[in-house]
Amino acid sequence: MEQDFVKIKKFLDENKINYEVIDHEPVYTSEDAARIRNADLKQGAKSMIIRSNGNFYNFVLSASKKIDWKKVKEILGNNSASFATPEEVIKNIHCEIGSVPPFGNLYDLKIYCDSSLLENEEIEFNAGLHTRSIRMKAKDWAQCVKPEIVDFSK
Repeated sequence: MEQDFVKIKKFLDENKINYEVIDHEPVYTSEDAARIRNADLKQGAKSMIIRSNGNFYNFVLSASKKIDWKKVKEILGNNSASFATPEEVIKNIHCEIGSVPPFGNLYDLKIYCDSSLLENEEIEFNAGLHTRSIRMKAKDWAQCVKPEIVDFSK
């Protein structure tokens, strides 16, 4: 939603991070986003909200990868982990699934980043809206968001 985009932009500006805003037609999948941004799928930062024992976490990985649930459960030290429902995502971060930005820190969620994402020089992600993306250096994102970097993809 627009207020989330403004929140992200303000956070990046306050941290003096260079970024580019990309306005585009609505996209709902990582593949469509890569196509419309004219970028490699692996540069997409796929941001997922995961529920485990009533708590929510932000897991971010390269759009070319899939979540390995066994690894996620090991990271969380729990046998219960699943995607948050669309309603839970809206309630917790005010965004629809498919537009979740990789900024769980702005919503008091712990962020885990798969190491595969940081192999890219630049990353791109939906910024709280299906029609607006941000492109920025992966190292700048990691520096200001401070995710826990782990391996949870396959």
